[in-house]
Amino acid sequence: MAYEIEDIRIGQEIFYYLLEYHEMSEENQERLYRAYAESERIQNLVKSQGEIAECDIERYGNVIYLIPREDNTFLGFSKAQLKQALCKSNGTDKDYYLSQFVILTLLTEFYDGQGATSKTRDYMRVGELQNCISTRLKEGTERVSEEEEEQAGIAFSNMLEAYEALRSDEKGSRAKTTKEGFLYNLLNFLERQGLIEYVEEDEMIKTTKKLDNFMDWNLLNQNNFQRVRRVLEG
Repeated sequence: MAYEIEDIRIGQEIFYYLLEYHEMSEENQERLYRAYAESERIQNLVKSQGEIAECDIERYGNVIYLIPREDNTFLGFSKAQLKQALCKSNGTDKDYYLSQFVILTLLTEFYDGQGATSKTRDYMRVGELQNCISTRLKEGTERVSEEEEEQAGIAFSNMLEAYEALRSDEKGSRAKTTKEGFLYNLLNFLERQGLIEYVEEDEMIKTTKKLDNFMDWNLLNQNNFQRVRRVLEG
């Protein structure tokens, strides 16, 4: 298929914008958004550039997103980078997997619906999230044997050990060595990625439209959703 020079130029302009901002809405970039939405040729050009850059270009609702693939550490995060951002300075793999478990727990608390949208609540208190984490880790450890943990690929006992090693600080410590500080830093990280709104003064967590779209259109197909639920429910 031969492409016009103008199509190539617009496709490159769209892709560069997505590299810089990771998303493009009709509201903020009407010209480029419409060029993508209304032209299959331009869509193919942009998606082809995404393929080379190891990322997917997807349009959910009226927003186009650039989504780095799992092993893309240039546009996304490596395990080491996430461990540094989310865990204490001497964090181990146990601490890293605990951070991922907390994120999964947060997602399942907000997205458990089976209707037009999977979202089932508008906000969650930090204290409630903390209680959910503790309860699910203890329940998982009690229900799942070591052999079953290996088969499921998730070690509840190791994550519970890492969580209980974090001390509690009712004064609201920001140190990653405390439960409160660990959650504070994790929530701020998710907010910087545009996935949640963390209202610190009210200890309240809200999800963004970006996360809502991603969960409804991408992550929560029934296969992925049921897999996550089985893991968390032990």
